[in-house]
Parts: sequence; structure tokens; C-alpha cells
Amino acid sequence: MNIIIKNHFLIYKDFKCKCSIGRNGIKRFKKEGDLITPKGTFKLGIIYYRKDKIKYLNCKLKKKIIKNNMGWCDDSLSAKYNKEIRFPFKWRAEKLYRKDKIYDMFINILYNQKPIKKNKGSAIFLHLTNSKYRATKGCIAVLKKDFLKILPYIKQNTKISIK
Repeated sequence: MNIIIKNHFLIYKDFKCKCSIGRNGIKRFKKEGDLITPKGTFKLGIIYYRKDKIKYLNCKLKKKIIKNNMGWCDDSLSAKYNKEIRFPFKWRAEKLYRKDKIYDMFINILYNQKPIKKNKGSAIFLHLTNSKYRATKGCIAVLKKDFLKILPYIKQNTKISIK
């Protein structure tokens, strides 16, 4: 069963919760920096988390602890575009170890992967938000309590359908 994103809601099995999407909505054609959430069905990758913030994760996905020097390259001129990187890094990249808590845990949505196309968009994640549900730069964001409710049921073969 797929996770469904539709009309600012995340639906999975019998669970439904509010979610944030990209500031400029959901569209089929995405490019780097356009603030659009890509439309389509995508596989899910690794779950990243901060061990100092999340003590235990009940999940079936591969896990990776976020370290202080980790980032995600969003510079289409780099050979590491749309990939995890380590700082220091000479190209533009987003820090994964953040103070604002939105990346305390996140799942990499496998958008623009295999092959990675330059400038098609990077760092599309299912991550955390706060109760204000601010628009994202293209990701999907839910409250931590909602993320933790669905997480135990997400499997390696679960996909996300963004409509």
C-alpha cells in the first residue's frame, strides 16, 4: 500500500493527517529551486535521524544517524548533485543537522534518482513540521507524532504517491 499525498493530507492505511507541501504546489514538472513538490509515485529510501533527538525508531527501513557534518548537495554543477555529502564541501548544499528540528528525522523520497538529472530537483524528503504547517521548498512535512504513528508500518517496498 502506498502513502498518498493529496489536498494537503497524508493518507496511509487507515490513518489521515494534515501535511505541508511545496510553496508553489504539486506539479509534474519540477526544477531546482522552484518550490514545487513533484507529482508522481516514488520509492522511499533511507530514514535519517538525529540520535540525540530520537532515541528509538520502530521502523523497517534502513536507518542512518545524522552527524553534524552531513548535508545534501543541491548544486546542479556538482558531481554530487542530489546526494548526501560531508562538510566542508565546495558546492552549495543543505545542512542535515539543523536547529529547527525539521530534520530530526526524515525519509529520503527517491525523486530524481537513477539516473539523477541535473537541475531537475533535489533533497525531496518526508520530514517534520511544527503546528504552523509552513509550506516547504518541495518536500512533504508532517508533525512528529504523525510521522511516528505511520513509521512502524512503512516497509522497504512502500511508495509515496503525490497527487
